[in-house]
Amino acid sequence: MLLLVRHLTHMRYPAGAAGLALRLKLFPPSFDGQRVIDWHVEIDGEETTHGTMGGYGERFAQWLSHRHHDELEIVAHGRVETEDRAGIIKGLRRACPPEVFLRDTPLTQPDEAIRALGGGLEPGAGALPGLHALSAEVRAALPYRSGMTDSATPAAAALAGGGGVCQDHSHIFIAAARARGVPARYVTGYLLAGDEAYQQLETHAWAEAHVAGLGWVGFDVANGLSPTDHYVRLCTGLDANDAAPLRGIVTGGGPGTVSADVRIARGEGDIEAMQQQQQQQQQ
Repeated sequence: MLLLVRHLTHMRYPAGAAGLALRLKLFPPSFDGQRVIDWHVEIDGEETTHGTMGGYGERFAQWLSHRHHDELEIVAHGRVETEDRAGIIKGLRRACPPEVFLRDTPLTQPDEAIRALGGGLEPGAGALPGLHALSAEVRAALPYRSGMTDSATPAAAALAGGGGVCQDHSHIFIAAARARGVPARYVTGYLLAGDEAYQQLETHAWAEAHVAGLGWVGFDVANGLSPTDHYVRLCTGLDANDAAPLRGIVTGGGPGTVSADVRIARGEGDIEAMQQQQQQQQQ
């Protein structure tokens, strides 16, 4: 499937920002089942390229500015061809060993309730059925409810709160898998969620777990399936903070706000039409 993506991030600083330092993980990789045809990342209209290879085998860009900014616009857009590979990830650049993703973080620290999930999950070549069962358990235990958590909510607090979003489903799944000795990591990407010509979405989140002899396998717990050709895989990390497409440091001025808008279309859609639609909604 051919997917067109436009990801706009708008940063505003009412009191001004004296300097900005950004890390942009906005460059989707090509691998078996995902081929990036063309991709561009522009900051205030000027294109930037990925110049650094991270420890996870993913490229990212670093951007520095020492001049005053009241606002900043970052646009990532391009065309990606996808195939349904039943969530199995092959052909990625080799990077750190899977065992790195056994490491807990403040967002993925398991408690007793999380440790109780995935009772049939065992590490090794036979882990796949247990991982599918764990995904179903997490989805049943945490109904999808927006507004009950935020970006700083740990997995244990989300599970205890009785509701959450894709970030929380992924964190709980990852925490439970790691507690059972199965490496698991957080994935940020894009999802074509329906058949509409254009959609207004945020980035989506899911998890990948490592199965010995098979490799990494994706689990979209929030939707109860493994990623299909409707998904564009962007970047990974130990948790949502680590896999954030955009992180930065601001010096001077006061606090700012960040808003994002993602458009994804199927087939030979019109990127410019997507841009115009975004601009009209902002007016």
